[in-house]
Amino acid sequence: MQQSWRWFGPQDTVSVADMRQAGVEGVVSALHHIPNGTVWSQAEIQQRQQQIAQTPDGVPTGLVWNVVESLPVSEEIKQQRGDWRAHIENYKQSIRNLAQAGVSVICYNFMPVLDWTRTELGHELPNGARCMRFDVIDFAIFDLFVLARDGARDDFPADVVQQAQARRDAMTDADLDRLMQNVICGLPGAEEGYSLADLRAHLRAYDGIDADRLRQHQIDFLTEVVPVAEEVGARLCCHPDDPPFALLGLPRIMSTEEDYARLMAAVDSPANGITLCSGSLGVRADNDLLGMMRRLGSRVHFVHLRNVRRETEALPNSFHEAAHLEGVTDMVDLIAAILDEEQRRKAEGRSDCDIPFRPDHGQDILSDLGQNSQPGYPAVGRLKGLAELRGIIAALSHPGSAA
Repeated sequence: MQQSWRWFGPQDTVSVADMRQAGVEGVVSALHHIPNGTVWSQAEIQQRQQQIAQTPDGVPTGLVWNVVESLPVSEEIKQQRGDWRAHIENYKQSIRNLAQAGVSVICYNFMPVLDWTRTELGHELPNGARCMRFDVIDFAIFDLFVLARDGARDDFPADVVQQAQARRDAMTDADLDRLMQNVICGLPGAEEGYSLADLRAHLRAYDGIDADRLRQHQIDFLTEVVPVAEEVGARLCCHPDDPPFALLGLPRIMSTEEDYARLMAAVDSPANGITLCSGSLGVRADNDLLGMMRRLGSRVHFVHLRNVRRETEALPNSFHEAAHLEGVTDMVDLIAAILDEEQRRKAEGRSDCDIPFRPDHGQDILSDLGQNSQPGYPAVGRLKGLAELRGIIAALSHPGSAA
């Protein structure tokens, strides 16, 4: 397993030197400053590679850009409106440019409008650590009373609506504004941030686009770009919905094993693959993560290892980001399955035997609490998670291990 670390570029509070000290082998990054639908030029790609390869004062780091996360799929492509065909051609060229630079694993998602959603970015846990959290009651307050979306009341169980009304009555305007900022103004790696007016406009653009139509749009997109990926030796891997259930009346199409199996069959190519995110998929109790890795593992090109603690079970449900070994996912079993898949690939003679992974998210602990890092991406919290995951890998890979 290739130990990797997500980096948002020179503005990230975690430096290239910090990553080198963490002992990672690869860096997961993206060109977030380039507008969606625009070509990633060779010059921009090479500049990011150079920023990763050496510190600002010119010291070599030994690090490489091994995974793109994400090469965004524009809303125009998802909706098949406006300049969507030109955006697909630009996407193809970006794949070619990345592959030419030696970056072959490309993570993307097909979530409409909001990439990933939380209602609280600094939830304090009993031990004093802070984490991100999704509270279904707070989200209902946003949908019902802040966004005031038509039809929102029908999308929540009656008891959730009642609790949302009662909690709303006790909230101040500042509370509501903070909730709005958390939900719609863009999380790390999110493609775009919105105002309320923007969000309403984007939601209207999905009128008439149900889950079946959005799935077909994704298939249409992959039918165009996968042959290019095959040609240049790139591997696309779709990230699951986060959270993996419908929000704001929008369709969600990458939330379950059935969703992934359908997509893999529709565009049946090794270049059409999966980002297995244990955190996103673990929010649903009906997702069998271990089984997914064993059944779909040949198409898993990238892994996010993080954990969640479900606070409620009925969908949509509340959850928070747990420490890497403390949530609903058994990391030992999951990592064992990933290592088994790597051995299968070696036996088959595949060149992609070393699956890249990163410690996804992390709780703010120790010095993180005063750093104002990107929500979910503190230095110490992720380093703790990486150390724990690294220990599991070392134990399971030891010659004396039964695994």
